[in-house]
Amino acid sequence: MHVEAVRQAAVEALEEIKAKDITVLDVRKMTSLFDYMIVATAESARQTKALARNVQDKLKVLGVRVQGLEGEQTGEWVLVDLGDIIVHVMQPAIRTYYNLEQLWGGRPPAPHPTTWRTAPGAEPPAAL
Repeated sequence: MHVEAVRQAAVEALEEIKAKDITVLDVRKMTSLFDYMIVATAESARQTKALARNVQDKLKVLGVRVQGLEGEQTGEWVLVDLGDIIVHVMQPAIRTYYNLEQLWGGRPPAPHPTTWRTAPGAEPPAAL
């Protein structure tokens, strides 16, 4: 099955169980490990597990081999590995904390203020 068809089927499986904020990231220029990353939000551990299970079931019916499944015990973040496509189903707090869209979307990270100061009379650190 063509990767674009697998991507579409995975998104439809997520929409079927009411996943929120489904984002598809094309990461072909960033890694050779997989082509697309799909990130979706679920409101509870039960919904997270149901979404991941639905993706697995729908893709298996289409003949796609599920390479792996991680995180199903806790249900906070479940990863479904479809080979060329990785599906992350996350609860809102986990999704906000890890912010995969920023990490893989190519946007520079937001600057974090530092709390260190140069000691009196010392030279400031050289810029890298």
